[in-house]
Amino acid sequence: MPFSTPEARPGNGNGNGNGHPKLGPVAIVGLGYVGLPTALALLGGASQITGYDISEDRLRAIESGDVDLSELDRARLTAARSDDSFRLTTDAAALAEADAVIICVPTPVDERHVPDLVALTSACQTVVARAHPGQTIILTSTSFVGTTRQLLVEPLRQRGLTVGTDVYVAFSPERIDPGNHDHVQRETPRVVGGISTNCSGQAARVIGALTDSVYLVSSPEAAELTKLYENIFRAVSLALANEFSDVCATLGLDPIEVTLAAGTKPYGFLAAFPGPGVGGHCIPCDPHYLLWQLRDANRPTPLIEQAMQAIHARPARVVERAAEVLAAEGRSLDGAKVIVVGVSYKAGVSDVRESPALPLIDGLAERGAEVAYHDPLVPAIKTAHGRVLSNVAVPSGAGWDLAIIQVVHPATDYSWVQDCPRVLDATYLFDAAAHRSVV
Repeated sequence: MPFSTPEARPGNGNGNGNGHPKLGPVAIVGLGYVGLPTALALLGGASQITGYDISEDRLRAIESGDVDLSELDRARLTAARSDDSFRLTTDAAALAEADAVIICVPTPVDERHVPDLVALTSACQTVVARAHPGQTIILTSTSFVGTTRQLLVEPLRQRGLTVGTDVYVAFSPERIDPGNHDHVQRETPRVVGGISTNCSGQAARVIGALTDSVYLVSSPEAAELTKLYENIFRAVSLALANEFSDVCATLGLDPIEVTLAAGTKPYGFLAAFPGPGVGGHCIPCDPHYLLWQLRDANRPTPLIEQAMQAIHARPARVVERAAEVLAAEGRSLDGAKVIVVGVSYKAGVSDVRESPALPLIDGLAERGAEVAYHDPLVPAIKTAHGRVLSNVAVPSGAGWDLAIIQVVHPATDYSWVQDCPRVLDATYLFDAAAHRSVV
């Protein structure tokens, strides 16, 4: 159900805390792609914001401004660096000074798609050790259903703190969309599920400083599964979109045209577009937290499993299509000079986590291709197979047998691609080379 903050009052005019009373001191644990924007969004909405991270390198990068942020958050960071209410630290003792603690650490999977809970477990232990009566603790990191109780509630109880009376614990899944300026935190609804009604109310008050819309569910488990459902829905949709693009190729049709036409239906259809694969922190990883949990319960989920297998296999399909494009002109991937255009996982960001470009490069190299890449946002990469490559800053189009368009960044000059003799567009949207083929 929707939550309304009591004692609402106007904000201070900076776009933060509008309609919500100002919070006391808040600590953010983990200053990555979720934690840093969360901390910056609280400027003006909390009396003190403490950003805690175990990495001194990360704090130095933040202090120098050498971090991936939207224009809005970059402006906030500039303001924060001269604001006494904003501080960065590697000293976990600072967490004890906060009225509220928001945990925002990564939850990746390993090479076998098994959840890697090292960072999350360590962060929760750190928070629990410094929790005090009256404190609100909110977990935002995506994980398996039951994580909040296992890593926060039970350890707090063992410390002698009663959740719901002494401390307030809830799960509120992050909804950060890096590189997408249309989805700002203030306008993105957030879900909150507390251990008790008191926990939900306290947590919703904190999350309400970040967004104008808070939706309460009955438990942290409901909120945890909500996040997994969101990303599984997207994974299944993208797997279908990629498969449908192959259907369109067989029938000689444009999958983008067909998808846009289907999207004119005002109900019952949500458009997803094909691409070279799926990367980033969420979709390639998060569904495996549920699959891992359900395997232990002997509960089959064939649709989700097939979607994740299809997502994992997509870069290999791009490799195969590259071989087909070259073979059509009597060439082979073996010995071909191939440049991959864009290696981050999505447009407008420098993040290469789970980027389909990495297995794509490995796959091309294993077929004998001489592979390089061009991405002005990513100076160097290391693939899963240990290949280390540096960005080709000024590529000459005529110097390559094939260019594969993997991601296209805004405000970037790709006119050189027109001079490549062969162009394979894995985004389906690249219009700077009239002679392109698509996957």
